[in-house]
Amino acid sequence: MTTPVLICDDSGFARRQLARSIPDGWDVEITFAVNGEEALSLIRQGKGDVMFLDLNMPVMDGYQTMKAIRQDDLPCLVIVVSGDVQPEARERMLALGALEFIRKPIDNSKLMSLLSQYGIYSGAADATCRKQAVNARQSQSPDKLDIYRELVNVAMGRAGESLARLLGEFVDLPIPNVNLIESNELHMAIAEINRNERVSAVSKGFVSAGIKGEALVIFNDTNTRSMVEMLGYSLKEEGAEHTSQLSLEALMDVSNILIGACLNALSDQLNVNFSHTQPILLGRDRGLEVLLSDNISRWSKVMAVEIAYAIKSHDISFDLLLLFPDDAMEKIYTRLVDLEEEAV
Repeated sequence: MTTPVLICDDSGFARRQLARSIPDGWDVEITFAVNGEEALSLIRQGKGDVMFLDLNMPVMDGYQTMKAIRQDDLPCLVIVVSGDVQPEARERMLALGALEFIRKPIDNSKLMSLLSQYGIYSGAADATCRKQAVNARQSQSPDKLDIYRELVNVAMGRAGESLARLLGEFVDLPIPNVNLIESNELHMAIAEINRNERVSAVSKGFVSAGIKGEALVIFNDTNTRSMVEMLGYSLKEEGAEHTSQLSLEALMDVSNILIGACLNALSDQLNVNFSHTQPILLGRDRGLEVLLSDNISRWSKVMAVEIAYAIKSHDISFDLLLLFPDDAMEKIYTRLVDLEEEAV
């Protein structure tokens, strides 16, 4: 008997990756949805007995979708497949009725283990024919921006998980904002980040296999005292110098956690090992455009990825900005496509 399977993810690249992992022996009819609202409609049409659900999506995210499934008692087994793997995210979705919660990127072996564990499918694991069929249905070249966005989405989730474990707080994760721009237009792309006149930023360069870039963590200066308190640093000593030193330590520690986890996740997906430069405090109490101008002006085009992290319980927000020159973008795309083809 054919099982209606629904894959709900706003990334076409992610949908294709998951569809390619479904074993040939599992008799399924696969349908795709790009957000939760569309997924709910398809479930009501009988096209989602089993659903693989992403969390971070526009229109209706995974949390809202799961709440609606539970509220309306819809007949659907939900497996969450997400880049956001914070313990609290998992607990929330399981409490809402999700069957399981697994991290991206999913592969055939992970999927087989899960399907077998819950008695959904326990046949042969081979997915060669499925991969070839999914590739054949790809009528045009993959959207490069979509691929970049999904790559960063996974890295963003890993970084959020590391920060959540460090601080013991839930970190709200956005949909990454990815733009291809001229380097001299970078100040326009970061206009929303630079809401305050004064910011501080920590920068770290990285390079491997011809792929290079800059990672920057950008803080509004009003956030630093709250971060000092969350990290448990002692504020018993008085004086502006002591407070300033603790703020600097907080900036560097949070930046190292975010950038390190993000780059490690990028390394895993691209199968490369990045060499990192030492983190540099680009400035304190200086305009963001001034901080960036000397570092990026040597590039012609830039892929700018903005990730706006937030810890709402403490009214803290800060941004991770990943910047890649145009030659690195092409290498990333080629490497990901090559890795997909090797997997067939």
